[in-house]
Amino acid sequence: MEKKLTRSVSNRMIAGVCGGLGEYLNIDPTIVRLLFALIFVFAGTGLLLYIILWIVIPEGVPGGPASNQTIEPPQQ
Repeated sequence: MEKKLTRSVSNRMIAGVCGGLGEYLNIDPTIVRLLFALIFVFAGTGLLLYIILWIVIPEGVPGGPASNQTIEPPQQ
């Protein structure tokens, strides 16, 4: 099965760009978010890059292959 880069539906803070990149690269999305923050602070282009990726990357399908998180019922 071919991996596709999509914005995350289940792991999003704003638009799911960092969550989708994290799922695609098999790394923690928090690391991707930190990289975007560092690029924004030191280079000033992180926000522009994020907005461009938000427009270009399609949104993933709920329950699709990228949303591999399982929800377990709470323990009683």
